[in-house]
Amino acid sequence: MPDAPARTGGPARQPAPYIGSVDGEVVRAPGIPLREPRRAPQDVAMPTFADFDRRHYRTVDVATGYDGWAPTYERTVLDDMDLALLDRLRRPVWPELRRVADLGCGTGRTAAWLRERSTARIDGIDLSEGMLVHARERGAHAELTHGDVRATGFPGATYDLVISSLIDEHLPDLAPFYAEARRLAAPGGAFVLVSYHPQFMMVTGMPTHYTGPDGEPLAISTHLHTVGDHVTAGIAAGWQLAELIESSIDDAWIAAKPKWAELRGHPFTMASVWV
Repeated sequence: MPDAPARTGGPARQPAPYIGSVDGEVVRAPGIPLREPRRAPQDVAMPTFADFDRRHYRTVDVATGYDGWAPTYERTVLDDMDLALLDRLRRPVWPELRRVADLGCGTGRTAAWLRERSTARIDGIDLSEGMLVHARERGAHAELTHGDVRATGFPGATYDLVISSLIDEHLPDLAPFYAEARRLAAPGGAFVLVSYHPQFMMVTGMPTHYTGPDGEPLAISTHLHTVGDHVTAGIAAGWQLAELIESSIDDAWIAAKPKWAELRGHPFTMASVWV
């Protein structure tokens, strides 16, 4: 590319404004407007899932939704959404685990995966009694509790792993969830969380949903949390982010869901490790 020609003419460069003060009064160079003072940034309203929702299904609460979904849940949730991500994590060392808290344990899918890799005692909690029925039948947990993941009642500073999969989108605020995980973790313990990627939720406008017994699609109360929301809540609870990985929409997903072809390459779920 040839050199740009030197400037030999044209209008003179305007002088920079001189701003100072005399006896407390602001002064400036004649004819130069005074710039507005820089204002402190204001809180910006963050988007909610409702801003992106394209389905507009009738929405039910979490317990009602998962009670209704429980009979068909295992046929609609695929391992590539969450368990495949756990296989890719560099930590924790699964065989070394001694005691695990499984928050939002559902039908026991995560606990069964852990049971194949560890002899740890696994305690589970879920808000849906319908899901717990299936978890009891599976038998991977030492103890199962019907309750809230934000206030489990489990003993504090006890678990060398706290784990949770595909539930945080049902929580309006992440802070109590991360705080409870921190309370439960033993010194040196870790918190592993698998979540829907916020970009996937924003691009698709798809809430967590299932098909009711009469064929009606029903959304389960869904909230959008950005990666920044997770980092903020985790740090506030005393965690440090040690690892973050993502899954994406690939050929296998498109073969199973051809309508997702336009989503090729978009992130789908993510797994984070906090220590």
